[in-house]
Amino acid sequence: MGHLFPHFRRNRRFELQIGSHPWRSSGVKLPPVTTKLLLIAILIATVVPALGQGVARPDVPDKIKVPAGEEPVLEVHATGAQIYVCQPGADGKPAWTLKAPDAELHDQQGGVIGHHFAGPAWSLSDGSEVTGKAVAKVDSPDPNAIPWLLVSSTGHSGSGVLSRVTRIQRIRTNGGLPPAAECDAAKQNIEVRSAYTADYYFYAPAK
Repeated sequence: MGHLFPHFRRNRRFELQIGSHPWRSSGVKLPPVTTKLLLIAILIATVVPALGQGVARPDVPDKIKVPAGEEPVLEVHATGAQIYVCQPGADGKPAWTLKAPDAELHDQQGGVIGHHFAGPAWSLSDGSEVTGKAVAKVDSPDPNAIPWLLVSSTGHSGSGVLSRVTRIQRIRTNGGLPPAAECDAAKQNIEVRSAYTADYYFYAPAK
């Protein structure tokens, strides 16, 4: 409840406005049930427009922009790690290879609402999940951060917010690069977690 209605957790100003309503000062006494219904109506009238506001489309390089026919439906902030493993690369030489991300997804109030993991995949507490494949990337403005990405969805499950998602952007990255230490035969199969943060935007066809 606190995440959806953060401004109504004991809002004194809200209480004073209700207490000074004209029907209070006029001496008219409403039955308790009518008073409760009025308070509920005011709450709904205030909250519903806020929930209906769309997610603003971020300003990103052209290479990772999403077509105009799709709109952002969710923005989350990820905190966690990119997991790398030391193993032979395509040329047979040992190299740090990305194994999987492992991050919590936070809403705009900081609450944890989902998880980002191998796939890559994203799941939410509403039961929906989407997997994807990176189709474009650009360097992060921060040279010490992993690239910004555009990801196309490859699969869905559940019936929540992510069930309609067609594309995902990873932007505003911080950290997450492979270890600076050399990957050699002595470190083969060793896993290292590289801390990172990023913002993810999820897009779906415009209604």
